[in-house]
Amino acid sequence: MSDTDNENDNNDNDNNDETPENRLRRELPEEVPSSASADAPTDGPQAEPGLTGRQRLANGVWPPRVTRAQLIVAVLLFGLGFGLAVQVASNSDSDSALRGARQEDLVRILDELDDRTQRLADEKQGLEKQRDELENSSDQAEEARKQTVEKEGQLGILAGTVAAEGPGITMTIDDTKATVKADMLLDAIQELRAAGAEAIQVNGVRVVAGTFLSDSDNGVSVDGNKINAPYRFKVIGKPQDLEPALNIPGGVVQTLEKEQATVTVERADKIVVDALRAAKRPDYARSSSR
Repeated sequence: MSDTDNENDNNDNDNNDETPENRLRRELPEEVPSSASADAPTDGPQAEPGLTGRQRLANGVWPPRVTRAQLIVAVLLFGLGFGLAVQVASNSDSDSALRGARQEDLVRILDELDDRTQRLADEKQGLEKQRDELENSSDQAEEARKQTVEKEGQLGILAGTVAAEGPGITMTIDDTKATVKADMLLDAIQELRAAGAEAIQVNGVRVVAGTFLSDSDNGVSVDGNKINAPYRFKVIGKPQDLEPALNIPGGVVQTLEKEQATVTVERADKIVVDALRAAKRPDYARSSSR
């Protein structure tokens, strides 16, 4: 075997004995010179020549570049954290004070809380009672107002100051002989009132409690208002009671017919009495209610 063959065998042995790390280091390209990296364009700040990649990364991170928005957010977060810290410290102080209090102090605090709770409950109950009284008072006032309005209407009908309508009758007296006198018409009014008449009107004159009739030339005067035949009565009441009261034997109808007057009585579901009287204040009578 020649020396050349021996040398090749030794090289093969050396290659076989080479470790993977050495082989990798031998196959990798040599480090790019710093001058080449300095010539390469960069997006960030200009890289200093002669620095490694790790050094350039550190220089890009520090010192930090703080924007205005980041500064505002930092201040807000600091304020929020400070507020939370103060609240936690306050609660901790209160808890610490209670934990460090004596048993007598704790009992006194509980008693004060119970008294305050009872006072608040009593105040609530009083307010609820006052509310109920106001509601009841309002309801009573409304009911009293309704009753007053209703009573006013009823008294107005009786006094003749308001119009009225309802079922009733009409009675027409035709006196061609001029034989009908005031007392006969007054008897008719009295008979109608006794039968339950609630509102009466004669020839446009409202008949009330103080109405008076008198004879006049060829006619009759009602409260100073002269009326002539035919005499027309408009009466509100129960027709089933009013008509028989006029037609009883010896009653109003027969008396007028004896005087040769013609009397016609008709029932109606709706009678309107719209003649009004002015409200008059009594001269001497006064209410005795107090």
